[in-house]
Parts: sequence; C-alpha cells; structure tokens
Amino acid sequence: MSLSPLDDYPIHQISGVMRHVGTSDRNFYDRYYFNCFPVSGDMMLIIGVGQYPNLGVTDAFAVLRRGDVHQVVRASRELGNDRMNTDIGPFHVEVIEGLKRLRVVLDENEHGLSFDLTWEGSIPATLEPRHYVRWQERVMFDSTRMAQTGRWTGHLVTDGERVEVTPGTWWGTRDRSWGVRPVGESEPPGIQANNAGTFYWTYCPVQFDDHSILVIIQEDEQGRRVLEEATRIWNDGRGEEYLGRPEYRPDYDPGTRNSPSATLAFAPPGGKPFEIRVTSLLPVHLMIGTGYGLEPNWKHGMYQGKDLVVQGDRRDASSPEMWGLVDAAARFEYDGQVGYGLYEYWALGPHPSFPGEG
Repeated sequence: MSLSPLDDYPIHQISGVMRHVGTSDRNFYDRYYFNCFPVSGDMMLIIGVGQYPNLGVTDAFAVLRRGDVHQVVRASRELGNDRMNTDIGPFHVEVIEGLKRLRVVLDENEHGLSFDLTWEGSIPATLEPRHYVRWQERVMFDSTRMAQTGRWTGHLVTDGERVEVTPGTWWGTRDRSWGVRPVGESEPPGIQANNAGTFYWTYCPVQFDDHSILVIIQEDEQGRRVLEEATRIWNDGRGEEYLGRPEYRPDYDPGTRNSPSATLAFAPPGGKPFEIRVTSLLPVHLMIGTGYGLEPNWKHGMYQGKDLVVQGDRRDASSPEMWGLVDAAARFEYDGQVGYGLYEYWALGPHPSFPGEG
C-alpha cells in the first residue's frame, strides 16, 4: 500500500488509501465522456478518458466522424499511483471549475487529429439513477453517472485543416460515470454463455434554448424496464421537473437496426403529455476503434504493456463493418422548439419489438 497526492485531500470513503477503491471487482472503472458537434451535423467528435484501478490501466480515445471518414486516436498506459494525473500521452483532461468547466486536449500527433477544447455546462451537472444489472447471479453493472449539456470553445485539427469551435454553434453533452461494468480482457464466460445478451437501449441528453431534457430507457429481452429516466432541467438552476415514464418509438431502416429517427413520448404527472421528434444528423459507431468491446486487441482497461502506447485508426464510416452502439448528433423538436443533443441507441438481441428475431 502506498500514498498518492490525492490522499492529502479529506475525501476518503474507505479505510484505505485513495488509489484503492472500495471493491476488488476487476471491472471497477472511472470515466469521462464528451461529445462535440456543430448543430449543422456535418461532423462529430467523441472523447473518452478512463481509469481502471484494479486493472492498473488508464486509457483514452478520440473519434471524429466527418463525411465517410471514421478517424480514431487512442492511447494507453499503466495507471501508476497518482489517480489525479489524467495525462495519457497526448491526451489531457483539466478540471477548471468542478461540475462546470473542463478543458480537453489532444496534442498534435502523427495520426492527423488534435484539438484543444473547453467545455462549459449549460445546466447543472445532474445525477442519474443508479444503473444496476445482475445476470446469472453476477452483478454486471453497478454504476453511477452524472450528465450535463453544454457548449464548446476552442479548435480542432483534422488532416492539417484547422476548424474553429465556437459556443454559438458547437454544442454537446458529457457524462462522468464510475462503478462496475465489463472492462479489460475478456473473461471465460462460464454460465454467462447462457445469457441472451440483450441490450435494448436509448440515451438522449438534449439541450434547448433555456432548458435540457435527459432521457434514458433500457429494457430486457421481454420488454421489462431495467433503467429509466425522464427529467427537464432549466438553465437557470431552478431544479428538475419529472416527466413521467418515457416511451420510445424508433424508426429503423428496412432490414436493419439502424435508426435514422425516433419519437420520445412523455406524460408528466399533472401536466400535458407531449412528444419529441428525433432526427439523426450524423451517426457515429462508437464501438469501432475506441475500446468499447468489438476489437479483441483494444478494449477499455486492457493492458497494452509497460510503456505508453498511442495508436491511430481510420475506417470508412459507410462500411458494413460499422455496427453496434450508435452515438448520433441529432436534432430534437417539440412544441415549436428545436434543440440538439445525443441520440444514443443500441438494439442488440431479442426484444418484443423484433418478433421472430433473436
């Protein structure tokens, strides 16, 4: 057991040093997620930075979708004993003002993508319901997440072209999550091989001129709710408004589970029901190149060796290999109001909305 700079702050939660978390579960993680896009929807940047204390790894990725180019830079190193150090090679995260302003940087590198961006929240950071899922007796998800909508300032450079980022037209969402979820090298499945593996999910944090709406829906293979949230948060901090049980009606391209649009429906207790129309502007296949699980040689928390590793990856965004979880920059419309945010969805495995499949 050894100390780290974080131990000098009065924030301990267990009778151990701060670099040790309160569980020995290998899948404990602590992560930043950001997305950044112009409301025109002609490009989208997604950034993730994670620490995996029980695996001794920290890693980061950035993926830019522009036209049919899916461009990735990713890095990994040993975590070491200083969890306050968020530098991973060319990646840096700086908390300027907790829960309000952060700076995210990818230094110039050989892979053709870099940026220096400052985030400012539009609404107060909001704690979401705890995500808890047990499969075949094992707890697979037990995590906490806070979410926030906001605007970006700075610039990015892609293949030598500098793009200025201004808060009037560059919007986005971010989250901070921590807890237990599958990370690192694949484990022997054991009895989990009998699991259908359903993940029917949508996540829509979206901002309008004076408020934001946060929506989460997860269902199992029988259509039962695993997790849900629907709340309206005002920019001026006046509090949250519960919007009741959200309903989700996605539209799919024929023969696929790609969703170009959807309808979200709400019935606030004591209020007037309303619907939001969702239109995808630019889909990004988040699981390709970033570490979310499709590639056997690069997954979040996977040990890449003692030395820092920095890699680049470039794909055709229209290729058939692009599948899985989608993070789309999207337009949201209701009651004459137009907003922009994230349309994240995945329809994996059997579900009542896909009869005869699975």
